[in-house]
Amino acid sequence: MTDSGHPVVEQRGLWFEEFEIGTVYAHRPGRTVTEADNVAFTTTTMNPQALHLDAAYAETTQFGQRLVNSMFTLSTLVGLSVGQLTQGTLVANLGFSEISFPAPMFHGDTLYAETLVTDKRPSKSRPGEGIVTLVHTGRNQHGTVVATAVRQTLVRLRPT
Repeated sequence: MTDSGHPVVEQRGLWFEEFEIGTVYAHRPGRTVTEADNVAFTTTTMNPQALHLDAAYAETTQFGQRLVNSMFTLSTLVGLSVGQLTQGTLVANLGFSEISFPAPMFHGDTLYAETLVTDKRPSKSRPGEGIVTLVHTGRNQHGTVVATAVRQTLVRLRPT
């Protein structure tokens, strides 16, 4: 309760106990990627790949236009899940595996994310924390899968 007597609801992710194996979380809203997003991310990360920066060159490739940097796609895919799953409850990312980009993203595409919980177990070495395995899938506005990643996270158990 606040001083005014009103209840307070704080946005947070899920405690370890709240993750359900086999549950898919759909993260909304999606994120429409702009040219400015792609160029800023690509130059900030010192990635001079012409496929991301050189429109004239990109027109000569099989894609016919610049591609969104796949690391931006991955970062945004994970970021879209934070508010719903790990905001304030995550201790650490333990690792990523099985990352793939089966289709490209282009400027103006919208990324929609979903996460499947595939495993969880209490930590053996860190009381009060547990390991949760998440499979993130990103789709564009047409439903085409543009990115997938398996992520292991260390998440806090509900405080007692």
